Amino acid sequence: MKKILSPKILIVFSLILMAGLSAGFFITQETRDFRIAKNLDIFFSLFRELNLFYVDDVNPDKIIKTGIDNMLKSLDPYTVFYPESEADEFTLMTTGKYGGIGSLVRGTGEYVTVVEVYKGFPADKAGIKPGDIIKKINGIPVKGTTTDNVSDRLKGNPGTEIVITIERNGIESDYTMKREKIAIPSVPYYGMIDPVTGYIRFTNFTQDCKQDVKKALTELKARNARQIIFDLRGNPGGLLTEAVEIVNLFVGPGNNVVTTKGKVKDFTEEFKTTQAAVDENIPVAILINRGSASASEIVAGAFQDLDRGVIIGQRSFGKGLVQVTRPLSYNTQLKVTTAKYYIPSGRCIQALDFSHPNEDGSVGIIPDSLISDFKTKNGRIVRDGGGITPDIEVVPEQLSQVATELYLRNFIFDYATRYYWAHPNIKNPSDFVFTDKDYSDFNDFLKKRGFNYTTATETSFLKLVESAKREKYYDSHKEMFDEIEKDITHSLDHDLVLFKTEITELLEEEIISRYFYEEGSIEWGITKDEQVMKALEILNNREKYVSILSGKAEPVLVTNTARDKEVKTKAELKTN
Repeated sequence: MKKILSPKILIVFSLILMAGLSAGFFITQETRDFRIAKNLDIFFSLFRELNLFYVDDVNPDKIIKTGIDNMLKSLDPYTVFYPESEADEFTLMTTGKYGGIGSLVRGTGEYVTVVEVYKGFPADKAGIKPGDIIKKINGIPVKGTTTDNVSDRLKGNPGTEIVITIERNGIESDYTMKREKIAIPSVPYYGMIDPVTGYIRFTNFTQDCKQDVKKALTELKARNARQIIFDLRGNPGGLLTEAVEIVNLFVGPGNNVVTTKGKVKDFTEEFKTTQAAVDENIPVAILINRGSASASEIVAGAFQDLDRGVIIGQRSFGKGLVQVTRPLSYNTQLKVTTAKYYIPSGRCIQALDFSHPNEDGSVGIIPDSLISDFKTKNGRIVRDGGGITPDIEVVPEQLSQVATELYLRNFIFDYATRYYWAHPNIKNPSDFVFTDKDYSDFNDFLKKRGFNYTTATETSFLKLVESAKREKYYDSHKEMFDEIEKDITHSLDHDLVLFKTEITELLEEEIISRYFYEEGSIEWGITKDEQVMKALEILNNREKYVSILSGKAEPVLVTNTARDKEVKTKAELKTN
């Protein structure tokens, strides 16, 4: 027979248990505080000894910054320290605004070159063009100066004067201008693709970006847009609150968009739409790719979970973490991960493993055993585990090796500069035609510049030969190796013919941007963009569109239709 404990004994046991747990908590907390203090003391002692006894002078700023960066790398890729010297970069990241001349620069050899000029800002008004080489700033030569240093010197308080010495076509000239407050638009282009379809390219979730999107949507509707393509490809995200506001343009009040959950109670919060939508019913196709991250994934995920629009493209980056900025001493900042976010279905799209990303940093393969099912508003199955999986998946066709080399090594850029100065009379996009004669001229340009490259296949073969020689198999199989080498060795002339179409497209987009800025390049590019064409196809077939959102249509996979042109990294580019 089971013995029943009396209420008094239960109370005594409860008090003992609570006392034990409390003591354990205080011991644990005390131990943790001691460990923190101990390790900080070790760190301080170590730095003091280095400073006193290391054979060379120690740069305190550099060594501490290195220590901080490596410490934060042990957490996640998004917790970042910003020293005072990077205050401008931090401001640009959060607001899209800074004081400068309105250009993008990149290091090329001994000098820094202007890569892009923003329409209507000081550099543009002064007549600076992409391809211009910066030789001096305020009379001081910048030969051998880093891109970061040149960028910092181009920036400054609005209203201050700057003189830049530019080399163009072998001639040096001075350009004088006054810096302004530069605000990079979050919507670089919007327009009508056909009589009923509006298109909006949205590139960053900076402060008040909702107004840019709202303006674009309102004007497109006034131009009779009855369906919208909303392009989030390559949008790295930004402010979470702006993502909620963007969704609110298409979804009425009272809908949950995202919920954040963190260790600190203040960072656990639900974000709902609060205002009347601009249009709750207009059909929408959202375009995403591997570069669509963070706030972009909140928007795409909310549209998918609320069955508000069809998602087209590639699986997104996979960042379901929330960061806030914390001010530190001496004007430094810490961007620290404080919570995970969950979209309306309840799923978190954060990649489950930081250690095995794709080459571009996006989420890698997640085992099925770690993936859970969730349901959209209409009952469609959606999954977590990393990124937003599109309803219509478009698998990009990679650029050929020759096209990639031409792009990354700036041969496309340099030829576009040459073409621009040789054709000064192009006033409208309709005036531009890149002819076979132009392409032949480009081939001659490459030969004069001595362009060549090694394919990945050739590189692998050379490694195979090295291994065969080291292991003494080469001599006995030399004829076979010679035959393989003959078969795989590429011909530049052959490749320029074989991949003419994709090389021409890269040239056209780069050239058109010289005359009509970023917006012109976007407008030109979308006419040949297969992912945009797929969105048009779905939107124009209203029955298909509805069936996808209702869960009656099977997921669609489209292969080899959209060439992947995301080959230029902007890591070495600096806005100023």
